[in-house]
Amino acid sequence: MLAAAARRFYADGVSATGIDTITAEAGVAKMSLYNNFSSKADLVMAYLDARHEEWLGLYRRRLEEARDGRGGVLAVFDAYADHAAFAYEHGFRGCGLLNAAAELPAGHEGRDVVRRHKEEVESLLCGHLGEVLPDRPEEADALAEQLSFLLEGAMARAGLEGAGTRLEHARTMAANLLDRL
Repeated sequence: MLAAAARRFYADGVSATGIDTITAEAGVAKMSLYNNFSSKADLVMAYLDARHEEWLGLYRRRLEEARDGRGGVLAVFDAYADHAAFAYEHGFRGCGLLNAAAELPAGHEGRDVVRRHKEEVESLLCGHLGEVLPDRPEEADALAEQLSFLLEGAMARAGLEGAGTRLEHARTMAANLLDRL
């Protein structure tokens, strides 16, 4: 059920996707949805949590290949590129979390989930940069914020263009910047 909702939410948007569409995609009766989720809002929250966990899984796989802080930073960029490389049924549309958040009203708890995800990504960058710049924590913090902006901007452009090329460019920029430290 959640997988069907995730496909539809990503392809069509949270607001445009109705319960009937989700149950048809999942091949189940409407009651099955309500046996698992109390409401569409509950399903949206589960979707956001699942997207976060999905990205963390991509990041952890990439992190296994990292040998140092530089590799850790690039693992974050690689996880975003891996996300863009998924075979999406209706094409790549950018960050599913940000797409959903854009549809949710201010103050909605789903927006908090997305904000926390983005903060966690920046925190991961900061931790890896702390290894690269062990005696310069303020610089590591500032650089983590800048790389986070680079990454999010690349993801936005990649989503608009329907391809991960901008994410590859962002990774190259990050690697070049790290090489200059």
